[in-house]
Amino acid sequence: MFRLSQYLKELINPTPLKPAPQMPGPVVIWNLIRRCNLTCKHCYSISADTDFKGELSTQAIFKVMDDLKAFGVKVLILSGGEPLLHPDIFEISHRAKAMGFYVGLSSNGTLIDENNIAAIAAVNYDYVGISLDGMQKTHDRFRRCQGAFDKSLQGIRLCREHGIKVGLRFTLTQDNVRDFPLMLQLMSEENIDKFYLSHLNYAGRGNKNRQDDVVHQMTRQAMDFLFETALEMLLKDKPQEFVTGNNDADGVYLLFWAQQRFPDKIEHLRAKLVQWGGNSSGVNIANIDNLGNVHPDTFWWHYSLGNVLKRPFSEIWPDTSDPLMAGLKQRPRPLKGRCGKCHYQDICGGNTRVRAHQLTGDFWAADPGCYLTDEEIFDVERR
Repeated sequence: MFRLSQYLKELINPTPLKPAPQMPGPVVIWNLIRRCNLTCKHCYSISADTDFKGELSTQAIFKVMDDLKAFGVKVLILSGGEPLLHPDIFEISHRAKAMGFYVGLSSNGTLIDENNIAAIAAVNYDYVGISLDGMQKTHDRFRRCQGAFDKSLQGIRLCREHGIKVGLRFTLTQDNVRDFPLMLQLMSEENIDKFYLSHLNYAGRGNKNRQDDVVHQMTRQAMDFLFETALEMLLKDKPQEFVTGNNDADGVYLLFWAQQRFPDKIEHLRAKLVQWGGNSSGVNIANIDNLGNVHPDTFWWHYSLGNVLKRPFSEIWPDTSDPLMAGLKQRPRPLKGRCGKCHYQDICGGNTRVRAHQLTGDFWAADPGCYLTDEEIFDVERR
């Protein structure tokens, strides 16, 4: 995840460069259930409105939580499918909060209503992320469900009314890029706390529908608009937060963007971006799926590192006998092609390896989702 607002603040009010804090354990995104009431075009888990066999029992989930806590994991993001369809979601959530985890809920928002908002608020989630992938018709088409937009927006409003920090998540594709400015306007009008722009990743239905991925020029235009909007809100002292995900070239592109607007802050920004280091799959981001399989992140469901029913997460995660994990934890990573020659590896970390793997079968090939030009990434003068 690229915390855009954080780095824009560094351009306005630079802070001293301090040693980067070491995360004792990764952020764990946990797909508790695969069942979902929607069948979205970009779903990495290929969820459906049916029960899936072999999912972890609630007691097994509790046992894994104990192991995660002992291993030093601080953050749990409870996801699905649709996590609100899990029969014990509130019991699991309350236990996680009682154990001291930062607990987020990742939902499509359509099931948040007057009947359960009190129970959701009682958990005291640290954050609830709700997906909106365009305005009414675009979102409903994307989610393959008429009325999904209205239900999700109502879920966002209910969370806000009950004092829950809530964010809007938007996956950028050719199908919805025209709605992007309207989504940022909606965020402002609805006083939504956070905006998360996700680039399309090639996993699950997102892989099958990767022809919908925005062309690189459209991506650049969207990022320019996002940067300008986020900066404008920051200068107006509005508290909204902006982040992006699944394309760590965003950090490098911000550096290029800032050269035209804050030329005297470039060295400072670059030092901060290098400290961030880009892609953290297999390092600071982990995924456990509904069956207990462990993955380097949520988009590696086709590649399992082991199963928590057979081996504790605390043993699976640091094990570098797996070639993918060995490379992901290596610095610099063993990148090839234009990624291997890029002068900004120390910022982006090689970007998202799953796209390269899905297209070439090679973990370390160039990421086809990088929207930077050869001239930009090979130009030594820019450094």
